[in-house]
Amino acid sequence: MITFQIDDMTCGHCASIINKALRAIDDQAKVRVDLERRLVSVVSTQATIEDIRDAILEAGYKPTPVEA
Repeated sequence: MITFQIDDMTCGHCASIINKALRAIDDQAKVRVDLERRLVSVVSTQATIEDIRDAILEAGYKPTPVEA
């Protein structure tokens, strides 16, 4: 599982945009959003951490990896 802190994810709309961006790179990914803590966790068999980070960046948000 890869987890990112996304401080500029402030509402459900933000979470939806990020979820859609991640599904675009892996439609089978398991995405968990914790809006209160501003965390997004992803389990993907197709996307690398760089792919996931880039998808979030392209969606307009600034992801910071969180150590497990």
